[in-house]
Order: sequence, then C-alpha cells, then structure tokens
Amino acid sequence: MRWRAALVAMAVGAGFMPIPPAVVERLYSTRMYLALQSLLTSCSNRAPIAVLDLLIIGVGLVWIGLSLRDVRRATTWFLAALRVLARTIVWAAACYLIFLATWGLNYRRLRLVDRLAFDASGVTAEAARAAGGLTAARLNTLHAQAHAGGWAAADGVDPGLADAFARAVHELGIRRPIVVARPKRTVLDWYFRRAGVDGMTDPLFLETLVAGGILPFERPFVVAHEWSHLAGIADEGEANFVGWLACVRGPVGDQYSGWLFLYSELARAVPARERAMLAATLGPGPRADLQAIRDRFAREVNPRVSTAGWRVYDSYLKANRVEAGAASYAEVVRLVLGVRLHGAPVLIP
Repeated sequence: MRWRAALVAMAVGAGFMPIPPAVVERLYSTRMYLALQSLLTSCSNRAPIAVLDLLIIGVGLVWIGLSLRDVRRATTWFLAALRVLARTIVWAAACYLIFLATWGLNYRRLRLVDRLAFDASGVTAEAARAAGGLTAARLNTLHAQAHAGGWAAADGVDPGLADAFARAVHELGIRRPIVVARPKRTVLDWYFRRAGVDGMTDPLFLETLVAGGILPFERPFVVAHEWSHLAGIADEGEANFVGWLACVRGPVGDQYSGWLFLYSELARAVPARERAMLAATLGPGPRADLQAIRDRFAREVNPRVSTAGWRVYDSYLKANRVEAGAASYAEVVRLVLGVRLHGAPVLIP
C-alpha cells in the first residue's frame, strides 16, 4: 500500500514541480528525449498497427476484469467503488509519470521565440496582409503542378517530406536526427473525425496517428505537424510553424499543402473585409480545395463532440503549462512573421 501512495505522491509532485525551462531544454529535450525518441519510434514503426491501440484495449480489458472482481469480492458497493477508484488513481499516476518521461516534459522546455532570432517588430497587421497576398500567389502558382504530381500514399513515409523535415529541424537548431514515424490509422479514428482532429502524436510509443478522412493535399502538413511533436516541439503553434517550414522546404505537393494551411491561418488573422479581398485573389483551383476541406468538416464533424473535445484538450494543454491552451494553434502566424533564420525572414517574396 505504501508504494501506491508513494507513486501517487510522485505524480502529484512531478506535476507541480517548478523545473526551469532552461534545465528541461538542456538535460531532457535536447539529450535524453531525443535518444529515447530514436529508440521508441524505430520500434513502433515496426508494428503494422498503432501500438497505442493495443495498449488502450489491453489496459481497458484488464481494468474491467479487475473491477468486476472487486465487485464480486466486496461486501458493499461502496467498498467496491473505493477499490476501483483507488486502482484507477494509482494507474493514472503511473501513466502520468511515464508520459512525462517519454514526451510530456517537452511542454516545459524553452519556447521557440526564446531559442531563435525573433523580431517582434515584424508582427504587424500590414505584414499579415502582405503574407496573405504572398500565400495566395504561391497557391495559384503551385496548384496545377501539385495536383498533377499527386501525393504520397497515406500509410507510408514520404521520402521528400522526410528530407525536408530533417532540413527544417536542423535549421531550428535540432542537431540530432529525428526518426520520423510512419502515419497510422487508429481505433480513435471515429472520434478524430467527429471532433475535427486531423492527427495525434502518441506520447508513449511516439507514433504518428492520422485521421482517415483528411484529403490528400491536407496530409503532408498534418504529418509534418505531428513529426514536429516527435522532434520535441510540444506547443501546438510551434509545431504548426515547424510543420509549415518543412512543407515549404519539400517537393511541390508538400509545398502546396503547407501554403494551403498557412492561407487558412492568415485569413483568420485579418479583418473580414480584408479576408474577402484576399479570397478574391485565389484562383479557382485553390478555392475549390479550400471548399473541399470545409465540406469535409461539415460532413464529418459533430459540433457537440468537437466542442467538448476541444474543451478537454484546452484544459489538458493548460494543465501542461501551455497558458494559451487550444488557442496556441494560432501562434503560427506570429512565428512565421517574426522568426529570423540565417538573419532573414522565413517568409520571403
């Protein structure tokens, strides 16, 4: 019984322990984690299905079996419920400690703006408008060639995207090679579609899980975003930035996917009148692709499930010290406008 109490106490202590971000960056994110990532992703890549699915099913069945045993053995329902609750708390504590060790501590590392050259004066409404125009122009230029060339298979690693991702993370100062994960489907796919979740990084076995319904021209960015999490970039806005940077460093189809994502983010960042003017500059091809994405959401997403799911995720992010919560996704616009690589803006006309 003592070890169970100690385990729970350790989990609570780990959750509230004020570790300086610089210490996490130096000892965990750039050393211990990257060594562990190489091992775990290499192993999970060998499995034909998501290892996380096996864990969810296995743990769920064992939990149900032990709970039924508690009900049979207990003299009252109260004692049975108490035993089930105690076991659940202990298991949750163990899972949380494993989560912190395998990936979760990356939430406490230094932010990208603290590790890279960042010019806050470049983040202006005028810069956002100019970026929107540039993005629309890139989409118009790339559309025909991207669709003619097509995109990689949904269940394989795109070599061109993987090479571009390796170059992107190296530019950001991550010197150790990242083992990219093969995109997999999951038993959570039904939830992903109803909640409007395009992908997820398995934080225990470091796999890349992708929703089955995403369109081919969405997939490169979604995969690159999840690979960014594998590189230890936990913040969603920062992962969006790294995923976009990888895409625009890649082949034409991947570039198109990255610009399509950024266009949507920039369109949300400008006033409605300017948004309409920006949309008018799009050619019929990119406009049709954006409409296809909206149609997919309307067809698959359940508003109630989506709202509830994002509220839970918002709470999860805030519990892991991401103060902006789910709103951190929008950080990508600020990073695209303000980050300087090799002394120059990343968004160059």
